[in-house]
Amino acid sequence: MRNDALKIFTAGVRAVQPQYLLPRHMRWQHDQLQLGDRLFNKPDINKVYVIGAGKASAAMARETETILGSRIDAGIIVTKYEHSFPLKTIQCIEAAHPVPDDNSVLAGREMIRLLKNADEKDVVIALISGGASALLVDCPPGILLSELQVVFNKLLQSGANIEEMNTVRKHLSAGIKGGQLMRTAWPATVVSFILSDVIGDPLDSIASGPTVADRSTFADAWEILRKYRLVDKLPVSIIRWLQSGLNAAVAETPKPDDPVFTKSFNYLIGTNRVALDAAAAMARELHYTPVIITDCLQGEARDKARELVAYVQQFAGPRPACLLLGGETTVTIKNPGKGGRNQEFALAAMVALQQAYPDTDQIPVILSAGTDGTDGPTNAAGAVVDKGVLQLAAQRALLSEKYLEQNDSWNFFNQTNGLIITGPTHTNVMDIVVVLIP
Repeated sequence: MRNDALKIFTAGVRAVQPQYLLPRHMRWQHDQLQLGDRLFNKPDINKVYVIGAGKASAAMARETETILGSRIDAGIIVTKYEHSFPLKTIQCIEAAHPVPDDNSVLAGREMIRLLKNADEKDVVIALISGGASALLVDCPPGILLSELQVVFNKLLQSGANIEEMNTVRKHLSAGIKGGQLMRTAWPATVVSFILSDVIGDPLDSIASGPTVADRSTFADAWEILRKYRLVDKLPVSIIRWLQSGLNAAVAETPKPDDPVFTKSFNYLIGTNRVALDAAAAMARELHYTPVIITDCLQGEARDKARELVAYVQQFAGPRPACLLLGGETTVTIKNPGKGGRNQEFALAAMVALQQAYPDTDQIPVILSAGTDGTDGPTNAAGAVVDKGVLQLAAQRALLSEKYLEQNDSWNFFNQTNGLIITGPTHTNVMDIVVVLIP
């Protein structure tokens, strides 16, 4: 059953690969460039630029080069270390994730420099995916990269969800996030292709919405920092900048009525739901009855894992069954262990399973993993719990509750053969949970 769970997860990831998604939305034929539902005639185009940011951007850029070839005049993308591909025309910068580094700032600077060359007859293709909030960064006046890094780290440890984190990040950017990149690209036409890693797929939050009008405000960002009790823990320069925004001394991010968005067109091409539908199709092929419970899984990982096990206990549908969930949980880190939200979810599920299923022969298989192949600051995409993991834990006298208390799920699963290691998948549509009930 573990192999089946892996096949089902892999089918979901495969369905949201750029090489399957982009050709449906981008083509060049008969002297016309088709981008989404927009057609550009060759005589009306001066230059074609490509920009991009995110864990999937290199794969998206590679596919874009395959489709458009020599018609691309210049481009620059930024992706996570070890996520790049050889590209012909488009420059690729690798940078750090989930906390930005010098290359993140370099990428922001180079992208702005390229876009400043764009004029009214130019078309800019933007390839946007999750991870871009850290990979593509600019430092507002008076703020150092090291100070931004403090904010990113504090947010990651706070339990804030991705939409909340990105609201703060948008208001700690002076030229990129929250639609601000459009001010630089104007008056060129910008067509964005977006993979969503945010629950509900709000375009202005995915990758901190560099090409999308921003609904959030400095007041929203400030309230989030207050909610998670971070105001007193941040550098003075950060507080000063945010207060300048609150007092209207710093301009707000551009809103929907800003004229820069009259030439911006955004297409959502890959979502968690697309991945779940493909996973369900594979489950059916493997003779399970698939049930997609939600693509909006969110909340504290350990709480949601316990709720899932309770649901599984009460499940009265046809068997063997495959329950599927998608979304992104959070972890409030209280102890210095090693892990990620998917590994913590799996470990919390295991604790609950041990109590609910004294007979391990009847235990369901639960897999939780990130579609991007990364779970927290680890080499794993997530973890799986099955009879074999329980047996190894018992043989080695490993107490799952103790490891969960220490936020140390990676070390637990590393000793029980429960880690899922995929390497970079070159896509990113949040997480998938697979439950197989015999």
